[in-house]
Amino acid sequence: MNNHLSANIVGIFDSGIGGLSVLREIHTMLPFQPLYYIADQAHVPYGKRQMSEIRDFAFAITDFLTAVGAQVIVVACNTASAASLKELREEYPQLTFVGMEPALKPATQKTHNGTVGVLATPATFQGELYHTLVEKFARDVKILTHTCPGLVEAIESGEITTQSTRLILHRALLPMIEKGADTVVLGCTHFPFVVPMIRDIVGPDVTVIDPSSAIARRVSFLLNEMNLIKRNTSKSEIILSTTGKPESFKQIVHSLIGIDTSPIPLRWKNGILTQIE
Repeated sequence: MNNHLSANIVGIFDSGIGGLSVLREIHTMLPFQPLYYIADQAHVPYGKRQMSEIRDFAFAITDFLTAVGAQVIVVACNTASAASLKELREEYPQLTFVGMEPALKPATQKTHNGTVGVLATPATFQGELYHTLVEKFARDVKILTHTCPGLVEAIESGEITTQSTRLILHRALLPMIEKGADTVVLGCTHFPFVVPMIRDIVGPDVTVIDPSSAIARRVSFLLNEMNLIKRNTSKSEIILSTTGKPESFKQIVHSLIGIDTSPIPLRWKNGILTQIE
């Protein structure tokens, strides 16, 4: 795999590996679409950082993805979407952005008893986007929230099936179930990687909503509308990159989504994202 993709690139970024859950769905739906993924592992997790700092990261990453040819950019991070999506659309009107938001609308449609649990980072819950969604779609629904301290870091470390990860999820989910939640929303792109454990804890009667497939459908719709869908090429084109440790990232990418490739190392210098030659 080389460092240069053909046209019609979709850029995807997250604080770490979480957005790979979105990349996986997009690649399944659009197997020939060139994808360029950035994991900003030098700054993971975003959820504990100031909104202004996250916004700066998002702008710099967008500049990088624009330079490699991305026309559609997926902010595959709920925290970064909450912090920067509105400003990104204002600053880069020539680009098309797809962001993440807690799936409260489908949750209110699926709940039978009007009690919904939401798992997300502190920054997501603090953002204007989340409060707008609650006001718009969930005014008549009881919302239970939990920030799952340590879960993003555990998943970043590849601890997908460990007892310590299960304990984090127990602490978050059991109080929700005890209070009647029959629907759980995953408000962080890292969390789909522990869905089997979540389902095991909440049981078969609780609906778990992962928005990744909905994001992939939205990307497909927009690309089709823009006449940018790439079809029937000889190979798929995916470039993965990280601001963290490439070898560790390579191993976890292979274990999570089955892609075996050498990530491109990136680094931050004076607030600008650059490729290490």
